[in-house]
Amino acid sequence: MSVPLSAADVLGEHVVFELDCIDRMYCNAYVRKLTYPGGVASFFTHHRGATFASTCLADPISKRFVASIQQFAAERAIPVVRFEKGQRKDDVAHEHLARFSDTEGIYMVGVAQEKTSTFRTEKRRNPETGATYPWIVRASALVNQFYMYGLDVDFGPFFLKFSSYFPYGAKLCFNGHHWAQRQAEAAGIAFTALDNGFLDCDDPDGLQRICDRLSEAKIETFFRRWLERVPHPFTAKDRRAGYRYELSILQAEFSLTQVLDRPHSGRVFFEQLIRDNLDLGRPDKASLIFDRRVRLRGRRPTPSRWRTRVLTSEVTPSIHVDYKHSKIKQYHKLQRAIRTETTINDTRDFAIGKRLKEPARTAAGRLPSQPATARHSTARP
Repeated sequence: MSVPLSAADVLGEHVVFELDCIDRMYCNAYVRKLTYPGGVASFFTHHRGATFASTCLADPISKRFVASIQQFAAERAIPVVRFEKGQRKDDVAHEHLARFSDTEGIYMVGVAQEKTSTFRTEKRRNPETGATYPWIVRASALVNQFYMYGLDVDFGPFFLKFSSYFPYGAKLCFNGHHWAQRQAEAAGIAFTALDNGFLDCDDPDGLQRICDRLSEAKIETFFRRWLERVPHPFTAKDRRAGYRYELSILQAEFSLTQVLDRPHSGRVFFEQLIRDNLDLGRPDKASLIFDRRVRLRGRRPTPSRWRTRVLTSEVTPSIHVDYKHSKIKQYHKLQRAIRTETTINDTRDFAIGKRLKEPARTAAGRLPSQPATARHSTARP
C-alpha cells in the first residue's frame, strides 16, 4: 500500500529549481504640482505668466507635444498604429517587436482613445460684483493616449504611455523577469527560459541575488533615461521650475516559480492543494495569509470581498485568492512549474505608500516642490 503524496511532499521532494522575482510592474508617472486645481492655476499664472488661469492655455502645449511625437516617429521610420476597439495591444506590439532588429530603441507608437483624469475651466460668478471669471476644476475626458513601445538593453521590452492632454499623465510598464534575464546574460550565468521567466540555470543562488537587486533606484534611472530620448510635453524651463515626473505604483506583480522534476508532480500538487484548501477564502483562513485582523467578536470586520475560486481551463487547474484590491494566483505554468503570482493593485492595502521612492523633505517638513500654502490663484474680477 502506497501513501499518496501531499502538497508539502511535492514542494519538499520534487522542486528542482526555485526563484522569487518581481514580475510585471505598472507605474504611474505624474507631476505632483499638477495634481490639484490650485497647482494647475499656478502653472499658468505664476509660472507661465498668464493673467487668468484657464485650461484653454494648454491647447498650444498639447498640439506641440502631439506634433513632436509624430515628427519623432517619422524621422526614425517608427510605425504608428491606431489600436482598434477590443484589439489586444500587447499582441500588436509583439508582432512589431519580432521585426525589430536593433538592440535598443522605440519600435512602435500606438494610439488609443482612453478616458483619463484631467482638468477643465468652468465659468463662475462673483456674488458681490456679478462679474464672471474662469475657475479650474477636476474632470475626466476621452483623449488620445500615445504608447511608446521600446526595447531597452537592460530592461528588455517596455512601454511608456503619455496622455495627449494636460497635465499629460504617463504610465511605465516593464517586466522584472526580462531585466533579470539580461543581467544573467551579462554575468555569464547560463539559463533556460520559461516563457518570460526561468526554467533552470547554472547558478541559482547567483540568479536569486540578481533578482533581489532590482531596486527603485534602477527603475528610476531607467525611467529618466527614456524620458530624455522621447518627446516630452514640458520644456526644460518647466522642469527646472519643478514640473518633473515622479513615479508611483499602480500595479505590482511578484512571482515565485518552483520548477518540478516532472509534470506528474504538478498534477499531484494541485489535486491535493484543491482538496485540502477549498475553504481558503474564508475570513479566518485569509487572515493567516495576509496577517490582517478580519473579524473579532464585537469588532467591525475588515471591509472586503472574501472568496476562493478554483478554475480549470484546458485541464490546467488554478487557484485564486482575493484580498481587498489584491490577489494571489497559483497555477501549473506550461506543465513545468508551480507559479505563484501576487498582484497588488493598491499598496495601501498593506499600509505601504504608493510612491516608488519617498522624496526628501525640507527643514519645514514640506516636500521640495510643495508650496507653503496651496491656493487656487485664479484672480476674481
